[in-house]
Amino acid sequence: MEKAVYLISGGIDSPVAAYLGIKKGWHPVFVHFDNYPFTDSASKDKALKIIDHLFKITGIDGEVLVVPHGKDLEIIVQNCKRNLSCLLCKRMMYRKAEIIAKKYGCEGIVTGEIIGEQASQTLRNLILNSRIIKMPIIRPLLGMNKLEVEQLAKRIGTYDLSVRPSKPCSAAAIKARTHAKETELSNEENKIPINSLLEESIKNATSLERG
Repeated sequence: MEKAVYLISGGIDSPVAAYLGIKKGWHPVFVHFDNYPFTDSASKDKALKIIDHLFKITGIDGEVLVVPHGKDLEIIVQNCKRNLSCLLCKRMMYRKAEIIAKKYGCEGIVTGEIIGEQASQTLRNLILNSRIIKMPIIRPLLGMNKLEVEQLAKRIGTYDLSVRPSKPCSAAAIKARTHAKETELSNEENKIPINSLLEESIKNATSLERG
């Protein structure tokens, strides 16, 4: 069976994307990026409950990793333009996901991104972010709207888990750039110790035992 890394945030969209990927036959390696202290423990708890539910409804088991991401956000917020923080955050997530995907023999990375759902998900920004890694990024929800995704989330039973209260990310972009330029992203990333952050985060990732 082919394998894929599934990015699970605890929101509504990523569990639906994961469900579709698993039903397509891609064995799951779930990755949750822990943004503490910019989010709270409820965000991680939601994500883990959602993963357990996906295992239950699909009948497919797999690996679960929690990857620290708060230090990346701290450096981004302190050193980079705040209107680009979500884009820079997502690019670091992609880089980490690619490392994990290679380690676990995965063929791609599955995300819950929808065009226009957030500033970081305009078509322009999705294209820019996709260029930084070689691993294919699979976006099963790309052509759906929010209502369609919510309806599917309710049908598979992840919606009620996703809407449980949790602290929104306090590192979110301020007046986010919807049409970023590759040069400005590169300039901001020169202010970030990318390689050391990747190494530290992957080293401190937690693989959760199941059952």
